[in-house]
Amino acid sequence: MSAQEYLSELFSLEGRVAVVTGGSSGIGKAIATALARAGARVVVVARGREALAATVDELAAHGCEAAWVSADLSSRVGIRTAAAAAVEPFGEPDILVNSAGINLRPPMGEIDEDVWDQTMTVNLEAPFLLGQRFGPGMAARGFGRIIHVTSQQAHRAFVQSGAYGVSKGALESLARSQAEAWSPQGVTANTLVPGFVMTPLNERLASDPEKVAALAERTLIGRNGLAEDFAGAAVFLASRASAYVTGQAVFVDGGLSVR
Repeated sequence: MSAQEYLSELFSLEGRVAVVTGGSSGIGKAIATALARAGARVVVVARGREALAATVDELAAHGCEAAWVSADLSSRVGIRTAAAAAVEPFGEPDILVNSAGINLRPPMGEIDEDVWDQTMTVNLEAPFLLGQRFGPGMAARGFGRIIHVTSQQAHRAFVQSGAYGVSKGALESLARSQAEAWSPQGVTANTLVPGFVMTPLNERLASDPEKVAALAERTLIGRNGLAEDFAGAAVFLASRASAYVTGQAVFVDGGLSVR
């Protein structure tokens, strides 16, 4: 067996179908691109049609098979509609990536029920309902990969974690519950934990150069993250190579979490 054949056996996603929420920008787009270029047929789910179409066009230019679904994950109806539409292009998914999120972080004393409900619906309830929709089918087929994108705030409080931090902490607990339920049938569930990454979700914090520099200094590598830093970890967690990795939080943060 050649080196190329060996690596393909471990990491190739040929024949797999992936659904990636939040896949038209930031970390989600980087993950969708990595999975597609590793051979998966990818369905990108997000709100903005223009960004979705541009993402799929970029993937097509690389020779990838991809489709998009415009959906609003801020309600149960929208989530269920997205799930139904996501299976139309390529069938039931083998890989589910939950990267869509909202970052509403007023001071703790100013969080109202609307902020709480919006945050929990998009950041937690959507991954739960999508997992309930696709996880049992993955288990019945004997293979599945569920990957959630969480946050440092799932593990520590800083920069006004608020409801956002709560939702991400709960999302990591959800991954463990999904792992417990379905790993015996070949379905792993894990989370990717970013550090500070220059994406649209962090636009407010990114506008403060001093804070951005301070966060970079806290890493062991000496820089903040880029969306493409998640490509390798995502392909690993989506592939056969990660068959014995489940219920884990994989930190992709330049060492921010250990300092």
